[in-house]
Amino acid sequence: MSARLTVVLVRPKEDGNVGAVARIARNFGADQLIFVAPRAELGTEARRRAMGGIPNLRAAKVVPDLATATVGADLVVGTTDLSTGRSASYLRRAVSPERLGELFLPIVGTIAVVFGPEDNGLGREELAQCDLLVHIPARREFPTLNLSHAVAIVLYAIHRQRGPVDPESTPAPEVLSLNGSEKELLLRRVEELAAKAGYPAHKRQGLALLWRRVLGRSTPTEPEYRMLLGFLKSVDRWGRKSHGGR
Repeated sequence: MSARLTVVLVRPKEDGNVGAVARIARNFGADQLIFVAPRAELGTEARRRAMGGIPNLRAAKVVPDLATATVGADLVVGTTDLSTGRSASYLRRAVSPERLGELFLPIVGTIAVVFGPEDNGLGREELAQCDLLVHIPARREFPTLNLSHAVAIVLYAIHRQRGPVDPESTPAPEVLSLNGSEKELLLRRVEELAAKAGYPAHKRQGLALLWRRVLGRSTPTEPEYRMLLGFLKSVDRWGRKSHGGR
């Protein structure tokens, strides 16, 4: 993704939330913060919560209205805690954060993601100024998230999509390289050892299935398979010595 990302907070109320958003913007590579008519003081508490995001906080712009905040944006995305479904009250249906991340990948330009205030969220007139809506699925009886938490979820979803091609991103969890032949060898060794140990013959098929299920859930790597095979080999050797080489 080569788009520039702007985070817009409309009438934010809590200093701590604003500071936390500045930190999150630093975590996930947002290029700019804009505050629309902030009610928060942006003082000591905001700076304390921002920590490594203080440069983002200091560079943030303060503007009087949403129209001013989104001047120059090629795509304006509004966030809502309402699932729009098929309601005719909205100009469009909302997408999930994951889908939003996918949509952002090919975009070149400036994208503004707009978050409403902690107490009321974005109003209908403000949502009508947005080209796209995003909704974070949550429990129906309490769908409203803390402002900084909502920002974190949306920015993470965007960052996760562009992460593999972003040289500044920390690497995602390592992709496991599985080895089916090592797995089948281990299962054969388990069956052989069960037979030597006198495990009841009518239960061995179930034991083999249990091991297969456990290995399937845990997805061991090739070195881990080798270590398990080495352990079983040691147990087999010990058993043969203990029983006179049988």
